[in-house]
Amino acid sequence: MKKKFAILTAILGLSFYSCDTKKIDKEISSEINSLKDSLKIETPNDSLKQLSQNEFSNITLNKEMTDIKGNKITFQSILEKHKGKTIVLDIWASWCPDCIKGFPAYTQIQKEYPKVAYVYISLDKTEDKWKEALKKYNLPGDHYYLQESMKGEFGQSIKLDWIPRYMIIDKEGTIANYKTTIATDTLFINTIKHLEK
Repeated sequence: MKKKFAILTAILGLSFYSCDTKKIDKEISSEINSLKDSLKIETPNDSLKQLSQNEFSNITLNKEMTDIKGNKITFQSILEKHKGKTIVLDIWASWCPDCIKGFPAYTQIQKEYPKVAYVYISLDKTEDKWKEALKKYNLPGDHYYLQESMKGEFGQSIKLDWIPRYMIIDKEGTIANYKTTIATDTLFINTIKHLEK
């Protein structure tokens, strides 16, 4: 990092003494972009895109999942099934200790807000493991299995970096809460409360 800063400083210093300012300007611009990329610095527009994340991409919507009866269904069809309701999405797996620890608090939320549609998407390694977990934990809601890892196409499309991952979709189909990883999160609970009043 110090080396890159020194290079940038040297380039900037040379620009004051050079006659060919157009050439130096291009070099400076190129070096600044290179530094920005290597440091993974986001531009204000990148940050705004992340903050305004309120709808799913076509990749997300078209992703096919399996329901409890073995039928294939797209994520978009799952959302349409619950159209007009607040939807709370729980992306989880039976091998995830944080997911299991979150079930009691999540179940309490379900009791407090029974009109909400609770949709679970399991990232278990096999369908059998998923079905065993459903029997073991007796989770009320709508259950689907996605045969992908967290870093699969669906996970990448929603920037999935941790599970459990909770999301809230309002009655109009807009994402009201893009990322929560703890069921007791105040903002998460307050968003449900606000949407259900």
